[in-house]
Amino acid sequence: MNQEQHKVLIANRGEIAMRVMRACQRLGLDFVCVCTPEDTASGHVALARELAGDSAVYTITSYLDANELFSVADASGATAVHPGYGFFAEDFRFARRVVRRDRPMAFIGPSWWVIRDLGDKINTKRIARSLNVPTVPGSDRPVYSELEADEIASSLFDFQASQGILNGVIMVKASAGGGGMGIEEVGDLDEFRSVFRRIRNYAKRNFGDEGVLIEQRIFDFNHLEVQVVSERSGKQHVHFGTRNCSVQSTGKQKRIEVAPGFAPGVVPYTFDAGKVLEEITQHSLAMARESGYDNVGTWEWIITPRGEPFLMEVNTRIQVENGVSAIISKVDGQPIDIITEQIRLALGEPMGYSQEDIELDGVGIEYRIVAENTGNWFTPCAGRITRFEWEVQDWLDVYTQVPVGVPYEIPMEFDPNLALAIIWGKNLDEAKNRGRQFLDSLMLDGDVGGSADDFYTNIEYLKGKTERLLEF
Repeated sequence: MNQEQHKVLIANRGEIAMRVMRACQRLGLDFVCVCTPEDTASGHVALARELAGDSAVYTITSYLDANELFSVADASGATAVHPGYGFFAEDFRFARRVVRRDRPMAFIGPSWWVIRDLGDKINTKRIARSLNVPTVPGSDRPVYSELEADEIASSLFDFQASQGILNGVIMVKASAGGGGMGIEEVGDLDEFRSVFRRIRNYAKRNFGDEGVLIEQRIFDFNHLEVQVVSERSGKQHVHFGTRNCSVQSTGKQKRIEVAPGFAPGVVPYTFDAGKVLEEITQHSLAMARESGYDNVGTWEWIITPRGEPFLMEVNTRIQVENGVSAIISKVDGQPIDIITEQIRLALGEPMGYSQEDIELDGVGIEYRIVAENTGNWFTPCAGRITRFEWEVQDWLDVYTQVPVGVPYEIPMEFDPNLALAIIWGKNLDEAKNRGRQFLDSLMLDGDVGGSADDFYTNIEYLKGKTERLLEF
């Protein structure tokens, strides 16, 4: 099937669904979207109707019901599925079902076996270590033996002491666990021994596998990412630079992203920041080649205050922050949209360019505008948006599902993310100044039960964090 004959089911909501619609429009592709009853006022529903008519919108009961999604695909004649981010985006079983069902479709993301192999943190660490890619020190497979666990823990405490960390901490995790279950931090060897036994028993009881992972706990790090884009053949790979995602909520949810990930020569570092950016980029591309990566993906890194990089994981999907990489990137002198590239390449189009054709220019900042009380552990805020306006600028992109000009009830069934604002500047200072200008001019009002006093956003928090972007 030629690319132009495809119809894309957008199996997501909000701003990412809207950006996928725009990308489909750029590529001349038909699309259909879904919404739940709680989401009928979302901007993605209005945009779908504007671009493709009422028949492009299907109501479902849940974005997490695969059977409903496939029913919509069949009813609409969709031939490809874009999962967005979250929901089914990194579910290899869903991706496998898309391509193997009686009426197979294209999955817009990496192949299901790539998602499976790199979604397994132990397997990812093995691939990394086979290529001499640095990973967080610790076990690269489940540990069952107390003697072996003792040796690993001792080496990690010794490593931290050599780093000048006076009170070292290591992480003990159930290898079969997930969602934060079966994880504890320990600060000395005696405590470790009892925790290891407890986690091992917990893992056997709850997961049927008593394997335990042991890793160093790294403090005061910067969180960087490398944006990789690969051809469906799995043989051609490029990068669109790095991002710094160190400004996060207490729940480790990103709030500001900056591209590139460091500012050598502008911000003082105790290490060669340019060399670190080059290292993590080349390591990421090496892993993409080794794994046969075949779509858009992000390699996530932590960088210590001494400039030591450690690979954390690979995210086998489009990221929320793809736009901040796109805003500083050009291919053959033309602006690039990474979601458009994701769709085009997933449907079998050749890449048509190499790394030499990609230019990275300027600095991008992405703000996540969220209804939350940052002074109370970033607690989500329910309520109604009564006003949402900003000054249009040629250096600013705002992506939001919040309708402008009409009240909007925030659906609490989902994260209370309201918008993404992406700013470009020719350098870090200009980008920060423009970021402050945007935040100062942003008009975002709301109420909870008729009272504006109980409505919170993170705008003041974002202003405060802008001052020290890219610093340790």
